Amino acid sequence: MGIMDIFAKLEQENTTGRGKPEFLIVGLGNVGMTYENTRHNAGFMAIDTLAEQEHIEVNRMKFKGYVGDVTLSGKRCLLLKPSTYMNNSGEAVVQAMQFYKIDIDHVIVIFDDISLDVGKLRIRRKGSAGGHNGIKSIIELTGSEDFARIKLGVGAKPHKSMNLADWVLSKFKPEELEKMKISCEHACECLKLMVNGETDKAMNLYNA
Repeated sequence: MGIMDIFAKLEQENTTGRGKPEFLIVGLGNVGMTYENTRHNAGFMAIDTLAEQEHIEVNRMKFKGYVGDVTLSGKRCLLLKPSTYMNNSGEAVVQAMQFYKIDIDHVIVIFDDISLDVGKLRIRRKGSAGGHNGIKSIIELTGSEDFARIKLGVGAKPHKSMNLADWVLSKFKPEELEKMKISCEHACECLKLMVNGETDKAMNLYNA
């Protein structure tokens, strides 16, 4: 084993202080104040909610994103908010997966869904990108659709002629933020069930 391999192994063991993470939990969004509370940042909002609940920080720069460590249902998890901007989210995900040797079936991605009303939630074990560029990037770079996802409803465009990018980059209204707060809390409960092998229970409890 070379010196770089030894350093990598030590880093894997020491990052959480409890050994390497078993799960990678990714919230999708865009970094920067400009994008705070926008519909496309629903995944970031869920990660931030979990961090607040668990009294942790997701602020270390690593794997082209911000990371933090948490234990959910007795399972060690790495939280990741890619800093690549949405369309290149897969770059951060692949780096984290490869470094910790996390299999695709131990990856959970949280992201916005315009086909669901604001505050609604839907869990899927796998699936296509469904037109979401962040998910498309992850599928392309991992070569697999077989990762779990939690979709957070952000509402459909108010009229068909509106540009989709303008809609997903628009900010939630105050009353919508209240609904999103509850939705993000539900997503956190789903995560605890999913890493514990209870995805069916999470789907039965929370799927819209």
